[in-house]
Parts: sequence; C-alpha cells; structure tokens
Amino acid sequence: MSETLATARRPVRAEQRARWACTTYFVLTGLTLATWTARIPAVKGDLRLDDAQITLALFALAAGTVLAMQVVGRLADRFGSARVMVPAGVLLGLTTAVLGLAWNAPTLLAGLLVLGLWHGTVDVTMNAHAVQVQRHYGRPIMGGFHGMFSVGGLLGAGLGAFAAHFQLTAATNFLVVGIAVTVLAAVTGRALLPAEEHPPQEKPSAGRGVPAAILFLGALGFFCSVGEGSVADWSPLYLHDTLHTSAAVAPIGYAVFSVAMAVFRFLGDRMSMLLGPVVLVRCCGLVAGIGLGTALLLHHPVAAITGFGLFGVGLSCIVPQVFSAAGNRDPQRRARDLAQVSTLSYGGLMAGPVFIGLVAHGFGLAVGLAIPAVLALLVALSAPAVRPRRAG
Repeated sequence: MSETLATARRPVRAEQRARWACTTYFVLTGLTLATWTARIPAVKGDLRLDDAQITLALFALAAGTVLAMQVVGRLADRFGSARVMVPAGVLLGLTTAVLGLAWNAPTLLAGLLVLGLWHGTVDVTMNAHAVQVQRHYGRPIMGGFHGMFSVGGLLGAGLGAFAAHFQLTAATNFLVVGIAVTVLAAVTGRALLPAEEHPPQEKPSAGRGVPAAILFLGALGFFCSVGEGSVADWSPLYLHDTLHTSAAVAPIGYAVFSVAMAVFRFLGDRMSMLLGPVVLVRCCGLVAGIGLGTALLLHHPVAAITGFGLFGVGLSCIVPQVFSAAGNRDPQRRARDLAQVSTLSYGGLMAGPVFIGLVAHGFGLAVGLAIPAVLALLVALSAPAVRPRRAG
C-alpha cells in the first residue's frame, strides 16, 4: 500500500461528503463534454457550418483547455483546489447553458474557447482534490473518480441522443444540462475539503521547471491517451473499411471499449489494494498491448471487437494510477504537477488520432492501430514510475 497515503481507517462523515462532492464534479465534467459532442451534428446543421469550421471549433475547445491547465495549477496550490474548482464548475455550467445562443462560427468558437478554459480548470482541480480526499481515506479511490467521469460521458451521450430523437434543439439541450451543472456544482462544492496546511518543515520545491519524474508520468498519460483517442476515431473505420463489417457493426468496437474501460475503472481501486500500483499498471499495460496486438494479427471482426474490449480493460486502471502518483509526489505543488500530466495526456487525445491517420494512409490502418498497442507495452515496462514515494 502507498506510503504516501495515511494509514487506512474508517473515514469520518466530512471526508465521505467530500468524496461524493468530488465525485459529482467528475460526473459533471464528463456530462458537459459529452453533451457538446453528442450535439455537434445539430450545431453544424443549425449554423450551416462546414467541416473546416467544425474543426476550428474543436480546436478552440482544446486550446482553451490546454491554456487553462498552464495557469490553474499554481492558483490551486496557493489557494486550495476547492476554492478554484467551485467557481470554475459554476462557470462551466453557465457557459454550457448559453453555448446554444451562438449564431455563427465566430461566436461558437468564442463560446467553446471559454468552455475549454473552465473545463481545463475543473479537470486539474478535481484531480488534485481527489488525491487530497484519497490521502484522507488512506486507500486507493482514484479509479472510482475516473469511472464516474466515464459515467458522466455516457449520461451526456444518452441525453443528447434522447434530445435528438425528440427533435429538441441543441440550444435547449445545452440550457437544461448547463443549469443542472451550475446548480449541482454550487451546492456540492460546499462539502469539499479545505486547503491542506503543510508542516513548517516541508520546504517548497526549488526551481520553476517541471520535475523529470512528472514529465515521465505525463508521457505515460500521453501514451494512454493516444490509444483512447485512436480507438474512438479509428476503430469504426477499421471494422467497416478494413474488415468489411456492416455500418451497424462498425461502432460496436468503440462501444465495447468504452464500457470495458468504465467498468474496470471501478474495479481498479480494489485491484490496486491487492496488487499494488506497479504490478497493476504492468498487468494492465500487458493486457492492453497483447490484447489489441493479437486482435490486429488475427484480422477478424470478432477478434477485433474483443481486442478493443481488452484494450479498454488495460487502459482503464493506468491513468488513475498515473494521476495518483503525480498528485502524491509533492503535496505543496500537487495541482501544478497534475496540470502538467493533464496537459501531456490531453495532448495525446489531440495528436494521437492524427498521427495514426498519417501512418494508416501510408501503411494501412492495422499498422496504425498497432502503435497504441506498442505504447501500452511501453507503459507496462515503465510501471515502476508509479511506485509511491517513501515518506521523508
């Protein structure tokens, strides 16, 4: 068990409330992003946008997220994650509520840039607060937080599909979800833990550079995000175009991947207690790499869907362990370290699918999708990086 966590004990009521409050923020963040993603076709049609304008819109959201991650860490370390997270969560909801008021491409870009700023702020601070809550619990609970982010994503996608089926406008969808996020962020934020007070003997970390250990953990997050983004964007095309499945079968690979990832994130905390973070990450990397790699070699739809599922199982527990290791490395710069890891991880989501596409164009999609499998094996070899630091 991690030496950086306190001795396991029964959590007090305030810590339990903080855990559920922080969990709510993970759900709300996943809900917000999935709501936007689910209604992209409707927004594109309503505003008469072309593919280039939608691409710019997606870039604006990503740019806002990355920009916020560069500055929020220092603020959260100085004032406490909760003091930054709550107003950002409220503003995330308000921005979502008014996003549907965009009347052309420039106003949509501006709205998504602001939405990205609040999303990046909440992303860093909720992970920092989750590590703080986990330290109070004295046992791994990070996987459950990330599992609830997946639940939020599934909820947002489901609500978006429901709204589209009943021909509700995207603006109405955004308004309802945005109001709910605003209210829940404000109400649950009151239960979060106060900022930690560090003992006087704990000296601030010297230097302004990013520690090499954090960069390495960020690289592991990058590798995992490359895989997650690539499966999301390319698995339907692999099944349809390369393996010649029907249009109805093509999305099943990503659906199985998503469900496997969500389910096993909830099991990851217990597995971390039983195996320890290093063994867990090593096993997960091997499952992901060997599972997907073997499926690509077999070149069959059933094998491919199974391989994507195993890839989801493997990736599910790695990122929570990476974030836990980064957040526990130095409590006084926890948010800054998590911001760097989040930035690199988010970069994998953006760059990974593009790079896979370039490789697929020259060598075929099976070769392109083999890259995430190889990266998963590299994560397995790098598992000692998540070993907890010894106290003192």
